[in-house]
Amino acid sequence: MKKPTMVTTLAFSLMASPAFAHLNPAEHGSFAAGFSHPLSGSDHILAMVAIGLWAAMLGGRALLLVPTAFVGMMLLGFVAGLSGVPLPFVEPMILASVVVLGLLVALALPLPAAVGAVIAGFFAFFHGHAHGAEIGTAAFASYAAGFALATALLHGAGILIGLGLGRLGARDKTLVAVRLAGGATALAGIALAITG
Repeated sequence: MKKPTMVTTLAFSLMASPAFAHLNPAEHGSFAAGFSHPLSGSDHILAMVAIGLWAAMLGGRALLLVPTAFVGMMLLGFVAGLSGVPLPFVEPMILASVVVLGLLVALALPLPAAVGAVIAGFFAFFHGHAHGAEIGTAAFASYAAGFALATALLHGAGILIGLGLGRLGARDKTLVAVRLAGGATALAGIALAITG
């Protein structure tokens, strides 16, 4: 029996129905609703895991700097959304983040960690704004803690996949596998944009 590939995993993640995308904060508690938010939408999952893959690919300081920049700017975007600060094109930018981050992995662009952090932070602000605008009746601090933790765990999963592939085989084969995962992520983002 063959092990599932990254492409298969990404394809199955896209099959999830968005109808039950988020827990009701009033029924499930603010932390649980916040934690479930990034885990219940394929756009969030793909972008967060891609950040981890890209950080692993960049290596060095980027392993910590890129995911930290994403979570930090996402929290700032959350505060902006919660405060009612208008931000145009939130949903299109979230979908664009999936495509762009997937392409960055697919192309294996060797950018400095600081540049990676800026790119990650730019897209993170839109993700955070969406969280803030969708908070509903949740208590903002526990809701933010929930989605920040889930986001960090998804980044960690991407990093572990990227580093794990690096330990499994030759450098060239590993790079191809990670780049294919990035390409699949970008294609999934395009599919989401077309069907969404």
